[in-house]
Amino acid sequence: MTTAAKKVFDEALALSNTEREELVEVLSQSLQPIGISAEWKAELGRRIEKIESGRAVFHDAESHARALRAKFG
Repeated sequence: MTTAAKKVFDEALALSNTEREELVEVLSQSLQPIGISAEWKAELGRRIEKIESGRAVFHDAESHARALRAKFG
C-alpha cells in the first residue's frame, strides 16, 4: 500500500460505521466491473438457483478443514 493510500485508509478508519459503509459503496462503484466467462456466469447461475431452491448443502469451514486434515493429514 502506498503512503498516500495508507493515509486515506487510516483516515477512513476514523469515520463512523455509516460513513465507512457509504465510502465503500462509492469506491466500489468507481471500479471497473470484472469480466467473467460465460461458463462461470452459467455456473454462478446454477449455484444461486440451488441455494434459492433450498437444495444446496452448506458446510462450515472449520468442520470441512478438520475433515480435510484427517483425510490428507
